[in-house]
Amino acid sequence: MTSKRVLVVSGKRKTAIARAVVRPGYGRVWINRIPLEIYTPEVAREKIKEPLVLAGEGVWKELDIDVKVSGGGFMGQAEAARMAIANALLKWTKNPKLQNILVEYDRTMVVGDPRRKEPKKFGGPGARARVQKSYR
Repeated sequence: MTSKRVLVVSGKRKTAIARAVVRPGYGRVWINRIPLEIYTPEVAREKIKEPLVLAGEGVWKELDIDVKVSGGGFMGQAEAARMAIANALLKWTKNPKLQNILVEYDRTMVVGDPRRKEPKKFGGPGARARVQKSYR
């Protein structure tokens, strides 16, 4: 009996969380059940394609990647999906050369960015801004 190999990897960016499920297949990539070829906006699509282009077609053309993303804005979701795909390719191939290529191109593709929005405080409209006072 042969067991099918399935890999689940997650990626985060700001408040967006992406979960990628990788299984042997035909090189199909879906983002929230939408094929990557028709995913909009185009800027986000190009961002998500980066790890696939850097890895080369030989790596991901034999895999099906299904990404589910929630939370955040469209660009945060794109970067979370890109991180999930990059980490999935790294875990699937176990190739240190590919990791060097991805880290050299953009480190946030492999390692998460810990920055988060600072909470708003009293006395002003935002985290740091304060209500101005005039003496006239």
